[in-house]
Amino acid sequence: MSRNLIEMIDSYAESNGDRISYNYNGRQNTYRELKTDSDALAEHIDAMALKLNQPIIVFGEKSFEMIVAFLGAVKSGHPYIPVDVNSPSDRLKLINEIAQPAAVIAVSPLPITLPGVEVITNEELERICLEKVTYHNTHSVHGDQTFYIIFTSGTTGVPKGVEISYNNLMSFVEWIKGSDFNLPADLQMLQQPAYSFDLSVMSLYPTLYSGGTLHVLSKKTTDNFIVLFTTLPSLAVNVWVSTPSFVTICLLEPTFDQAHYPQLTHFLFCGEELTHKTAATLKKRFPDAHIFNTYGPTEATVAISQIEITNQVLDDFNRLPIGYLKAGVHGQVVDDQRNPLPSAQKGELVVYGNSVSKGYINNPEKNRQAFYQVKGHNAYRTGDIVAMREDGLLEYFGRSDFQVKLNGFRIELEDVAGLVSQEAHVKQAVVVPKYNAQHTVSMLIAYVVPQDETIKNELELTAAIKKNLTQTMMAYMLPQKFVYRKSLPLSRNGKVDIRAVINEVNPK
Repeated sequence: MSRNLIEMIDSYAESNGDRISYNYNGRQNTYRELKTDSDALAEHIDAMALKLNQPIIVFGEKSFEMIVAFLGAVKSGHPYIPVDVNSPSDRLKLINEIAQPAAVIAVSPLPITLPGVEVITNEELERICLEKVTYHNTHSVHGDQTFYIIFTSGTTGVPKGVEISYNNLMSFVEWIKGSDFNLPADLQMLQQPAYSFDLSVMSLYPTLYSGGTLHVLSKKTTDNFIVLFTTLPSLAVNVWVSTPSFVTICLLEPTFDQAHYPQLTHFLFCGEELTHKTAATLKKRFPDAHIFNTYGPTEATVAISQIEITNQVLDDFNRLPIGYLKAGVHGQVVDDQRNPLPSAQKGELVVYGNSVSKGYINNPEKNRQAFYQVKGHNAYRTGDIVAMREDGLLEYFGRSDFQVKLNGFRIELEDVAGLVSQEAHVKQAVVVPKYNAQHTVSMLIAYVVPQDETIKNELELTAAIKKNLTQTMMAYMLPQKFVYRKSLPLSRNGKVDIRAVINEVNPK
């Protein structure tokens, strides 16, 4: 049986306290500091006499104190809700109203006042962490109690808080550390996304549980190409964790290759689709590295399937599969009435098992829509269109909510974008609908980041792209308009922000 997560992280403070746990913006913090600071915070929270298992909002960016706050909350018996410092004030207000937290830890100063909730300010947090205490870990979050709550966007603009239990998290940590990935014993993991995005958990807890080091990139670093490629070579990262969009940006730098990063042996991707073009380019740059495509909704704890992208996989698939389900998770491909479909037939993926969330906090209506019981387990409707081969391999065909109808044809926007992205003149692409006054789709528009080509005229470039696309897609799928950009917008979580492009094309 695996050792308790908190006890394991704390144990490194005793056995090797000077080991570096966190490397951020030139500042390094040890496991001893992680334990003493989180113990002091946990004792302070206990003294506040808050109701156990009520969540605590942790507001801030990516400093060491964020991790201290996460562990301090959990040690004192409270799940935490990470809210990024770049979040709009309205979002922070909505999260506070929905979650009804017991307290807020303001690692960064709050931009607004949150009525009716106790706040530990950043100045108070600094003072608390200077205290030396002997903390007895007797009531930390455990079992099916909620460990953290990640708020996702929500299609109506109202965020939904996904509750992830301790057991959910440990099933994920054990999987990442297991034989499916064979990661290095001394984990030196990249931490790219904001902590309000669940991809951050892929590096956070497997690293700390293993006694490794988190190498953390600030938003300021990732937003500045020059700063990014001054910083990356200085990090002793052996496992890369990021969105595919982020590594696509990194591949613009010619020195991002095995010769300049010889210690980098593993790449793990999640959060959005890994395109064939990005994976193939990465495999050429890092021929000896292990590249994994993983898949999973926030509601099923970060990721639940994986496949290593080998040269053979690249040869066999134009659109990369999303892998095989992890042990303890089961999947069904169902039709609109939730009836299971035969092997290799497209439908919505429903997952159930030890990774699936208990649901959304204080949101019974959304829980009824998204969750139901299968074989005594909580099952989640992912909204992802997949097919499952007889051997269990999952192939991904896009989101059900990114399906549109044009001239009577059903079109998966992500299918079209995937085909456009594979065209020789295209580096990256997203395809969005243009709606008319009747709110029906009048055309498809492709937003494209072109390759550096000799064709400078946009009309000639569009003609060349369209000519090639007629060989790979049906005429009704071909975008009617092409818009060229130097880059595509990214969300706070590092994904290509499809909704931002849709809003640009269809201003309210």
